[in-house]
Amino acid sequence: MTIPLKQPQEIEVWYVLPAVRRELVLALQEQGLNQKAIAQLLNITEPAVSQYCNDKRGKEITFTPIVKSYIKQSAQKITNPQSAYHQIQQITYFMKETKALCKIHMAIESGLQGCDLCYK
Repeated sequence: MTIPLKQPQEIEVWYVLPAVRRELVLALQEQGLNQKAIAQLLNITEPAVSQYCNDKRGKEITFTPIVKSYIKQSAQKITNPQSAYHQIQQITYFMKETKALCKIHMAIESGLQGCDLCYK
């Protein structure tokens, strides 16, 4: 078995979290929220929201349709910064449970195939 160079937590912080935020920003924008309201809900800056909207941040990975759907459902549950925090945690748990994080990890690290190291 090949041992990955990066820990799954590094993949989450560097790739997954920005991509999750991007999808949440887009979903919240579809719900009619403006950038200022989205920034307040997600506890990020307005320029960060703008960068997510304009494909300048969080575009390094693409989620599967199942993950995208889960994120859109999560966006509907966001009513304040606390619920946003909770929903982001739920999204990352979902990605671990469904092994979507593993697929992203394998796509980022060449040579890593069929790894179940995190699940032993």
